[in-house]
Amino acid sequence: MALADFARALDDAANRRGIVRRRKRGWLPHLIPYMGYGSTRAVKVMARVIMADPRDQAASPNLAFQPGTVHSLATSVVGDFAQKVVDKGAEAQRGWRQFFTTQVGFLPVTVRIGDREIHTRTDRGGYLDLLVEDHGLTPGWHDALLIPAAGAPAKAPVMIVSPYVRRGLVSDIDDTVVVTWMPRIFIAAWNAFVAHTNARQPVPGMAQMYQELLADAPNAPVFYLSSGAWNTYETILMFLQKYNFPIGPLLMTDWGPTPTGLFRNSEAHKKTQLRNLLIMFPNIKWILVGDDGQHDPIIYDDLAREHPSRVRAIALRELNPIEQVLSHGTAEPVETTRTDSDTERHGTPVVRAPDGFALVKKLRAVLHS
Repeated sequence: MALADFARALDDAANRRGIVRRRKRGWLPHLIPYMGYGSTRAVKVMARVIMADPRDQAASPNLAFQPGTVHSLATSVVGDFAQKVVDKGAEAQRGWRQFFTTQVGFLPVTVRIGDREIHTRTDRGGYLDLLVEDHGLTPGWHDALLIPAAGAPAKAPVMIVSPYVRRGLVSDIDDTVVVTWMPRIFIAAWNAFVAHTNARQPVPGMAQMYQELLADAPNAPVFYLSSGAWNTYETILMFLQKYNFPIGPLLMTDWGPTPTGLFRNSEAHKKTQLRNLLIMFPNIKWILVGDDGQHDPIIYDDLAREHPSRVRAIALRELNPIEQVLSHGTAEPVETTRTDSDTERHGTPVVRAPDGFALVKKLRAVLHS
């Protein structure tokens, strides 16, 4: 048996024992809805089911959004969910609590959205990632009703993007919107197990940059692409709201062993999600925002080389030498100019600056040229 197979079997066995123990204590499956997204033709509905104490008022809140433009939600993020996230952040809980969960795999779930009702199941990790076609929804925010076979139903917000929208924004999270100041190999562990969930600091000027970029495109979608774990979803969403970043779906991943390895490939995750966005929204040109400390320059460069008509601009936050060392071990940034994919000389403008204030000035010039 390969090491990954052994680790996965061990993880599954521990999780099964956890479900039995928690059921004896009166816990029930608890459905955590994530923000979904889609076009007028198809929509992705996302959620996860874990075991939770029904008496625990700190359990993950139900997402509920009112219809509105994408970034009006930054100030009206809305209802019970927004208030619970703020209240939860005020508790300043340690991040490690988010990772001690017991997922409920293969649980039957009924999904009702628009004109469709679909019967499906969570995967082995408790995740629901469902593509629904011919849903009949109009552009704007809507709710998908998720009804698990055990536990309470929940509403998952979904963002339907108009086919007439021509601009979209994709942003990395660590070192792009959040200051980490930790060696990259320790960031996940630090965020998960040590740092208070309300202690993270924003990169200067990034929230203002995003708001300015979207000021004349009120229906432009915003996506936050990260190789971070879904367990930190509420923490990241709380951070985005607290520092006035435009609200949009988070595209995250899962920790733990996979069918092909002990850990998930972060580059493959980001490349897959970016290509999914190109397919879902064929009329949108994207502004891609990241940092030059790890893989973002190469991932964005590859996408622009392969689909030059679909990438409007690339903006890279330049890390200082100390941040570069913490990110990948050397004081030099990741190389982005390569002979086979020099996007700067082949139609896709690339701008670099140390913060959002300087980046937006450069972006203004290239976007209005």
